[in-house]
Amino acid sequence: MPELDLTARLQAVLFVATEPLSTERLAEATGASAKDTLAALAQLEVQLASTGLRLGELDGKYRLITAPEAADTIRRFLREEANSDLSRPALETLAIVAYRGPLTKSAIEAVRGVASDTMLRNLLSRGLITEVGKSSEPGRPVLYSISQTFLQHFGLTSLRDLPPIPEVATEA
Repeated sequence: MPELDLTARLQAVLFVATEPLSTERLAEATGASAKDTLAALAQLEVQLASTGLRLGELDGKYRLITAPEAADTIRRFLREEANSDLSRPALETLAIVAYRGPLTKSAIEAVRGVASDTMLRNLLSRGLITEVGKSSEPGRPVLYSISQTFLQHFGLTSLRDLPPIPEVATEA
C-alpha cells in the first residue's frame, strides 16, 4: 500500500484529534518540518474548500470543523439526535448548566428542585458537560460547565449563540 502524502496524514491526525493542535504538534505527529507542515495545511485548506469540512485555525492551533454552509443540515440532524437521545430531565439539566454555569451540583438541584446525580453522570459520560474546578464553598464541591462537545452537538460556536431566555410574567 503506498504511503500517504503529508496533507493526507495531517487530515487523518486532525480527524482523530480531540482538541485543536499546534503546528509544532502536527509536525511532531507526522515527522515533518514545521515549514512543510504549514505548506501542507494550506494545501489541505484548499482541498477541503469544496467539501463539508473546513480547516479551522485559532491562535495557531488547527482542527477540522464543519463547513458553515452545512449548518442548517447539521442543526436539523443534531436537534433530532438530541431530542431522541436526551431525556427531558437531561435537557433541563443541560440548559441550567449552559445558562448559569459554571455551578455546583447543589446549585443545579436548587434550580431543578430534584436530585441531579444521575443526570450529571449521564451528561458527563456523553461529554456534554465537564468538571471545570472546585468551588470555594465549604467542602469544595465540583463546578460543572458545558463542554466543547456541547457546542458542537448543538451546532453552536459559543455560549453567545444560545437563544435568550424568554421573560416570564410574574404575578404581583
